Amino acid sequence: MIRENQFEADLADLRVLVVDDEEDIRLGLGKLVSRLGADVFVAADGKEALKHVRDSGVDLVMTDLMMPRMGGQELLVAVKELSPETPVVILTGFGTIQAAVASLQAGAAHFMIKPFDNEEVQLLISRLGRQVLARRASSARASTDGPDLIAVDPVMQRVLKLIESVAPSPVPVLIEGASGTGKEVIARTIHAMSAVADKPFMAVNAAALPDTLLESELFGHKRGAFTGADRDRKGIFREAEGGTVFLDEVASMSPSFQGKLLRVLQEKRVRSLGSGRDESVEFRLVAATNRNLEAMFKNGGFREDLFYRLGVVRVHLPPLKNRAGDILPLAVRFLDSAAKTCLSPGARTPELSRAAVDALHQHSWPGNVRELENAIHRAVIVCKSDSIETHHLGLAENTWGGEHEPDEGIAYNEGKQMAIDRFQREFIQRALEAAEGNVSRASERCGLTRAAFQRIMRQHGIEREQFRKP
Repeated sequence: MIRENQFEADLADLRVLVVDDEEDIRLGLGKLVSRLGADVFVAADGKEALKHVRDSGVDLVMTDLMMPRMGGQELLVAVKELSPETPVVILTGFGTIQAAVASLQAGAAHFMIKPFDNEEVQLLISRLGRQVLARRASSARASTDGPDLIAVDPVMQRVLKLIESVAPSPVPVLIEGASGTGKEVIARTIHAMSAVADKPFMAVNAAALPDTLLESELFGHKRGAFTGADRDRKGIFREAEGGTVFLDEVASMSPSFQGKLLRVLQEKRVRSLGSGRDESVEFRLVAATNRNLEAMFKNGGFREDLFYRLGVVRVHLPPLKNRAGDILPLAVRFLDSAAKTCLSPGARTPELSRAAVDALHQHSWPGNVRELENAIHRAVIVCKSDSIETHHLGLAENTWGGEHEPDEGIAYNEGKQMAIDRFQREFIQRALEAAEGNVSRASERCGLTRAAFQRIMRQHGIEREQFRKP
């Protein structure tokens, strides 16, 4: 195993297998990858590599095509049978490009032509490696915490520690955060970590219902209590049976209903609409708001006593732009989810390109996690190749407006060049996608010569193979 600890280990948990029958290439690639902090293993042919995959497992494979005993194409098929999620990068000489394209169609994540550009190798492994680790973190979090909570960024790690400490206690929790930050996910996580995780989790949005219906939803009603009440209903507070009630958008409740809710929290008794007697209830309340309740009660818009009753413990959720470390893990989670629901069975899940990952990190996400989820779902639907590019995300139209304006200190010429570069990249990508990777057809449709089209492709590191259909 090759390891170089003098380099910053941002991929310290990544295991990479380099397979090549030429020792110099094995060692050279191993050294490049180890500088990223990854654990690097080497094999001289496909059979040796496959044994390592079976015995020890790896996260990413880089393999030459032409090797004795077992070549890269056969190894690719075998690795995909053992571990479909493991990315395989094909290494090829100039004379075997067609074979490399066939490998991409068989499931390879990428191919690289010898001789390699060192920076290109490291950028590719960094991108694929971060996606592997993000997917692993997402799966681990889902298996331990239940709901889709992603808490990789230090800011969200602090939120996670707080909810881990408060979850076992039955005290009320108030979750504060902008729309789309994932308040219900936090509420479900608190419930999953609580002592009543085996009991119901009941959710209701206070902003979606008028007072009468909200009261009926929470307190229940007797048959004939109002028009349409054709049978008795217990109400969520009784149906919870000791579980968790999640009350979202509490700032929208009327003063009258606020008083009724306060009484229930104080006495743990409810009276159904149309009933003449109170009944005992047992539940743990988790409330949420996207408004500043403290400022509201100071201005008379919310009951102060109810505010303190709801906010025994307050959990503040930061906007997505302030938790940058969670963006890629969230994107990977949404990518896997969207692929399952939007793609046909057996279809290959597209990967996020380096440019797409950069775009995700550069976007300000005014819609927070919900906007990111929508962008990824859109990309999966409109992407017709194996690689999601920036234009698939649908973020470009907002790039120069509002929060996306360039820094005030940027020079005019620099800003102009940035705009040109972005336009060229997306224009060429769209043309190649429409032409399914055929450069001649794409350049003709754009009104450019093939040479000019290829020059722009090289300038922006665009490869036609990623747009070719299987």
